[in-house]
Amino acid sequence: MSSRKTLLLSAITTALLASAGVQAAGLPQAIGAGEGQLDIVAWPGYIENGSSDKAYDWVTGFEQETGCKVNVKTAATSDEMVSLMAKGGYDLVTASGDASLRLIAGKRVQPINTALIPNWKNVDERLQNGAWHTVDGQHYGTPYQWGPNVLMYNTNTFKEAPTSWSVVFEEQTLPDGKSNKGRVQAYDGPIYIADAALYLKATQPALGIQDPYLLNEEQYAAVLSLLRKQHALTHRYWHDATVQMSDFKNEGVVASGSWKYQVNALQLEKQPISSTVPKEGATGWADTTMLHADSKHPNCAYKWMNWSLQPKVQGDVSAWFGSVPAVPAACKGNALLTDEGCKANGFDDFAAIAFWKTPQAEGGKYVPYSRWTQDYIAIMGGR
Repeated sequence: MSSRKTLLLSAITTALLASAGVQAAGLPQAIGAGEGQLDIVAWPGYIENGSSDKAYDWVTGFEQETGCKVNVKTAATSDEMVSLMAKGGYDLVTASGDASLRLIAGKRVQPINTALIPNWKNVDERLQNGAWHTVDGQHYGTPYQWGPNVLMYNTNTFKEAPTSWSVVFEEQTLPDGKSNKGRVQAYDGPIYIADAALYLKATQPALGIQDPYLLNEEQYAAVLSLLRKQHALTHRYWHDATVQMSDFKNEGVVASGSWKYQVNALQLEKQPISSTVPKEGATGWADTTMLHADSKHPNCAYKWMNWSLQPKVQGDVSAWFGSVPAVPAACKGNALLTDEGCKANGFDDFAAIAFWKTPQAEGGKYVPYSRWTQDYIAIMGGR
């Protein structure tokens, strides 16, 4: 063999090894022994160990099987999750779509190797390549749960389900003969601007809103105008699920955007509460378990991501939170969820939900999320 060919082959081999090395460095190729600990930032009700209700425990079995002690820090908003992940010290976060792309862009989370997660095969095909966790063909987490942001209402006030979000956006007399002023709530988070945009998309078609997360200046101004009017009606901008439930029980609140978690919990307490998705549709969330870029317990984290995709775990989470499992097999044969639970929680509504995502400016075409944040803080302050 000529020296030239030898040098060429040597160069090719070196390049291939370098490429393999980059791949190995970028994604783990094996899972080692657990590190004994796992720190998770999660929505309330997402990581239950039986202390709330003995029937709902998908943590103890994991700890016993892996030796990874699970510690949970609950967060009430996506912005809080992003802030906590920026500070560091956590391994996983159950991020919604309005946080996940920010975490990826900010390099707070790392891509995962789905080949190391055998239960990945269980994931709903509608979620496997979700744009909120898949960038340039790389997955940045495992789908966990999803669902719509429902309109929760008091059944003593509304004998029939309200058909429109107007009950929280427009001043009006409710079926009990009293005004809605001071009796409705809005969500404490800039992403709620999309709820108002979705309402105007249906009620003011001349605005031409196509995507409630992509608003031009004219559309955005109309949405902010609606939200400023809503401020006068609002009892509270809620972010704590427990506080919202208390407000419905004790403060005379009768209607608000909410999660099925609060609806189910209040119904278990025999409160006069129900929920609906009005004719304008609903925003919603698809949550992803994402791995911190500087995770100190990556082996335990991978073990948890795999554990979380078991049908039994998925069904139990769905039953407790009022969400839809990321694993369709969870919809049958789960005693806590029952065979009707997935349908009740919105399994068939997937195509009708405007899932949370971080608004992008797209070269100045649309109003960026930084403006959403700034303006919504002003609106909540009455400005």
